[in-house]
Amino acid sequence: MTSEQTKTFDLSASFKAYDVRGIVGDSITAEIVEAVGAAFVDVLELEGQTVLVGGDMRPSSPEFAKAFADGAATRGANVQLLDLISTDELYYACGSLNAAGATFTASHNPAEYNGIKMAKAGAQPISSESGLKEIQALAEEYLNTGHIPAAATRGKIGVHDVLKGYSEYLRGLVDLSGSRPLKVVVDAGNGMAGLTTPAVLGDALLPKLPFEIIPLYFELDGSFPNHPANPLEPENLRDLQAAVIKHGADIGLAFDGDADRCFVIDEKGEPVSPSAITGMVARREIARAQGQGEATPTIIHNLLTSRAVPELVANDGGRAVRTRVGHSFIKAVMAEEGAVFGGEHSAHFYFRDFWNADTGMLAAMHVLAALGEQDGPLSELGREYEPYVSSGEINSEIEDKTAAVDRVKADFAAEDIIVDTMDGSTFTAKDGSYWFNLRPSNTEPFLRLNVEATDRLLMERVRDRVLANVRR
Repeated sequence: MTSEQTKTFDLSASFKAYDVRGIVGDSITAEIVEAVGAAFVDVLELEGQTVLVGGDMRPSSPEFAKAFADGAATRGANVQLLDLISTDELYYACGSLNAAGATFTASHNPAEYNGIKMAKAGAQPISSESGLKEIQALAEEYLNTGHIPAAATRGKIGVHDVLKGYSEYLRGLVDLSGSRPLKVVVDAGNGMAGLTTPAVLGDALLPKLPFEIIPLYFELDGSFPNHPANPLEPENLRDLQAAVIKHGADIGLAFDGDADRCFVIDEKGEPVSPSAITGMVARREIARAQGQGEATPTIIHNLLTSRAVPELVANDGGRAVRTRVGHSFIKAVMAEEGAVFGGEHSAHFYFRDFWNADTGMLAAMHVLAALGEQDGPLSELGREYEPYVSSGEINSEIEDKTAAVDRVKADFAAEDIIVDTMDGSTFTAKDGSYWFNLRPSNTEPFLRLNVEATDRLLMERVRDRVLANVRR
């Protein structure tokens, strides 16, 4: 970093609520990343301590990891470079090594993006409420003065491979060795699951499991030549759905770019909703915790997951706690409540045994275990956990979001409903026949609608009525 600066740095475009994300060469550069690495060490008071740094398969990740490491070492931290990692590998490393860390990834964003996900020691999340704003401000100061002051002793930079340890740790949490043989198609989307799947579910590093893994797009390629690594969009699941049918597979798994989210396809090529997966894993984690003497295990779910989740949790002797959307909220409530598991509608799944962090791979292992310990197909198993009909998330581009919500409230005022404002506005029919949530996006001019009802006709009727008001 030079002392002569010709521009003023403002990093607010790339510093989001939970992470850093920007366009390579514009809002995220090696110079910026080096300053962020230095600020990370200073804000978290990590001089003389270990900092872990890795990255995904995006072309800029190695350069950025090195720049971050240089900034951290300048401020006196000892850096361990983790090389290519998934985001949940970072959480494993931060938890098992009890060290703070960062990984370079833009998750499911297009190829021109990169970003930074950071965690404190023990995989505790860093968000705008827990250090990210301070890191931004100090990085801007270093950039605008053109100087990162050197610590008394420069930190050392070494290399540490965590893939085998991560794989062994996950295998220790879910025993899949007794499963019936399963044919599993995995779409890695050219993302990090192309590295972690052979290590955890295959026999690249550990003994073979009773699975035939059929790989789809396992080549690590941050240009995403086959489809965007965002399984939340239905068109990005089509190749996986076709492959499941073609190979007569029992199940299909789709991961996003940094492999912290997992989506599931049944043997008919149909998606199994993240809410159903939340219920399936919750049932297993409740039973396991009860088997270890925990009387009423707690399960976290955000307010957009199906009503079936809290109903199942209560029925199985657990306690369901509802939260806002967003991983920093979920992780905080997981820790406060001592929850054994948490799930979101967006296919983020959180585990107490994984430092309250989210991991798509561990969720996939639970689903494989649930499928493999019984004889029926996944379509039948999944139906147990999806008794209601959902609209999925529908976005409306609205400038005056408040007025749109007010129109909906006025239209439904005569209905026998309850409205709560935990996260947006949730309208719930007192007879239990339907609910819907309207949430404004924090970053885009969108109003997001989710509807769930006891049958499809009612869901569609409520959906269309709400949208007519919103888009008027």
